[in-house]
Amino acid sequence: MDCKHLFIASLNSGSNGNCYYVGNEREAILVDAGISCRETEKRMFRLGLSMQKVKAIFISHEHTDHVKGLCTLAAKYNLPVYISPGTLSGCRFNLREELINYLNNNETIQIGSLTVTGFLKIHDASEPYSFVVACGETKVGVFTDIGEACDQLIFHFRQCHAAFLEANYDDALLEKSAYPYFLKKRISGGRGHLSNKKALDLFSSHRPAFMTHLLLAHLSKDNNCPDLALELFRQQANGTEIIVASRNEETQVYTIFEPAAAHSF
Repeated sequence: MDCKHLFIASLNSGSNGNCYYVGNEREAILVDAGISCRETEKRMFRLGLSMQKVKAIFISHEHTDHVKGLCTLAAKYNLPVYISPGTLSGCRFNLREELINYLNNNETIQIGSLTVTGFLKIHDASEPYSFVVACGETKVGVFTDIGEACDQLIFHFRQCHAAFLEANYDDALLEKSAYPYFLKKRISGGRGHLSNKKALDLFSSHRPAFMTHLLLAHLSKDNNCPDLALELFRQQANGTEIIVASRNEETQVYTIFEPAAAHSF
């Protein structure tokens, strides 16, 4: 298949559930399954996306907001699940054994005409992964739940035509919040989440000239503001369309082209 574009959407993004769709005309994958099977189906239907095209689920880590819909969704559609051994050991459920496929750092997995590369990231979980999904030369990254931008993340970010990038909290809002001190330190201490500033530093320093879309993901309900994050990134967008992925609803579907133009679907 001559593959030059990808369709992407966030079905939900936040501490209440995370699920991201990446696919082409023939097949697709989900990264994380943190909303219910029914809600996943409803949101995909509203977007005109078919579960029949979904061929696999890739799991970033074991926290509930990334896996709570996994077992039902995988079982109903008989979907292979790609997951690290450490992540699986941290999950409080039992996946059907025949659906389990283990991730290895920097291994590229073929899903039809899609290739998915998983690599280890810095987060307070057991063996957590980020992912880059490619179709031909077109690449989309899913980079959320990250304490720091490590060299691997920077390397992959520089190759992406679009990315879901965590912008979890604003430093001032977190500092003033009612969160206990230990939780503030967990969030900002280098193994928790990326702040607006850290995410913006990654974007402004390493954004490739051909990046057409950046979806700001996993915004905190209490310690961030969508308008604040959006304005911050738009000031340095340089032609990249900036979108905030909602914690309450799906985004629209975006079509990502290689190498230049991209349009809404």
